[in-house]
Order: sequence, then C-alpha cells, then structure tokens
Amino acid sequence: MWTLNNKKVLVTGGTKGIGLAIAHEMLELGAEVLVVARNTDVLEGKLKHPNRWFRLSGDITDKEFRTQLLKKVEANWNKLDVLVNNVGTNIRKPFVDYSEDEYRKLFEINLFSVIDLTQRAFPLLKKSGRASVINIASVAGSVDVQSGPPYGMTKAAIIQLTRHLASEWAPHQIRVNTVSPWYIETPLTEAVLKNPERLEKILARTPMGRVGQPHEVASLAAYLAMDQASYITGQNIAVDGGMMIKGL
Repeated sequence: MWTLNNKKVLVTGGTKGIGLAIAHEMLELGAEVLVVARNTDVLEGKLKHPNRWFRLSGDITDKEFRTQLLKKVEANWNKLDVLVNNVGTNIRKPFVDYSEDEYRKLFEINLFSVIDLTQRAFPLLKKSGRASVINIASVAGSVDVQSGPPYGMTKAAIIQLTRHLASEWAPHQIRVNTVSPWYIETPLTEAVLKNPERLEKILARTPMGRVGQPHEVASLAAYLAMDQASYITGQNIAVDGGMMIKGL
C-alpha cells in the first residue's frame, strides 16, 4: 500500500539538494517523474530507473517555458497526479541592502512562477481524480531565521496559497500541502553551514542538535503524494529537528 506506482510526478528544481532527493524518493516508490531545472544534464548517473524519469531544461521564471512544460506533461501523461513546487533560491543580506532587481528576482523565482505553474496545471491535476500539490517552503515563512526578508516573504506567501487552494480545490479531489524545512545540508545552504558562528547558532536552536538531510524532507513529500495521505490537506509541516517548538 505504501507505494507511488503509476503516479505521474512533476518536480521543479529537481537536479540537486531537496529536489533531487524528492525525485529519487518518488522513483524508488514506483512513480514516473518529470524533472525540471535550468540544466538537467547534471542528472546523468544521479537517478535510477531510466525508463521512468524524464527531464526538461529551462528557466521556470519564463512563461513560455512553463507553457512548454505543461504541454509536455499533457503529451506524456494527459494528467498530473503530483506537482512538487520545489524550485527556489535566496540572496542573504540586510533588508536595506537589497536592490529592486534582487528582491524582484526572488519573488519571480520563489513565488510568481509557482503561482502561474500551479494555476495552469489545474486541469491536469483535476484529471487525476486524486492529485497532490506539494509546495516546498521554509520555516523562514513562519519565523525570522535571519535569511533575508524577501525570502521569508515569498515562503510565507506560499504557505498561505497552500491554505487557500486546499479549501478551493478539495471538491476536485486535489490536496495541497506545504513542507517547510529548517537548515538542510544542500548546495543552497553550504556557505551558511561553513560559517562556524552561524552553524553554532543553528545547532543551539535545534533540539535534535544537527542539520537535516535532503532525504528527510523527501520522505515527507513522498508520503504526502501517496493515497495513504488522502485526508491531509492545507497543512504546513515543518521538517526542522524541533526548531519551531523550542523555547528556552
């Protein structure tokens, strides 16, 4: 029963870190996976089951590329069972130091591309009959973690979008949930985790006393994609080693 056999899954930003781990987990559980990123050539040798995964290279912030992507999904599968909105980036600096181009870039990648892709994927998700949308946000969308205000703002918006869509799309048997990681060992966090002072603060704030691993986020995403999670929608689930509940 704990399987994703025959599920058609789209993962954005799926060539490294959390996205790659999610693609791997979905494949191991039997799904067919379409991986999207700027350069999918780097996937060579990283994913098993070559007959069940596909790739498409392009810029997710480009509306024409998003159109091309959805046409590919329709041509390959004529439906979409699972949409994983994982693509995201960050620019860490004090708020007053951001240029307009920088914060607009973060909103385009982290939020606006997700809004448009999810909205236009609706007909394909509806065809599934039991679809799941999984938005990868961050604990930065709920509390200040000194990662830069624009990043936290985009992730907070994703969390709220999840709540609205979970209610609006429930009659169509489309579930929508958010996964919010804390510090996970990925290329995006590498520079931060190499800073001894910053790492000490992170670990002091984390009851489990360590940073997370990509597969620990991927396992939750895989569960939310399963029919076994059929009564879970509208939730924001933190993968944070207990950080969000830590007081003294």
